[in-house]
Amino acid sequence: MTVSRIEIADIVEGVFADPPVDKDQLLAWAHANGARDEVIDTLRRLPDQHYRSLRDLWPHLAGVPVEL
Repeated sequence: MTVSRIEIADIVEGVFADPPVDKDQLLAWAHANGARDEVIDTLRRLPDQHYRSLRDLWPHLAGVPVEL
């Protein structure tokens, strides 16, 4: 099954309440919020850096559609 940006946003948007966050924090948040394996795999492709908002993720996930 394919992943969309909307699904990613729904899963991880809460982690940005106290930015910046790193990739490990994103993954932990996604796991804790019941993300599907496909979402976790997509987030694992992100570079190891800090992110201040959802917008910071999108350049690294250019191939992920907005919605399905």
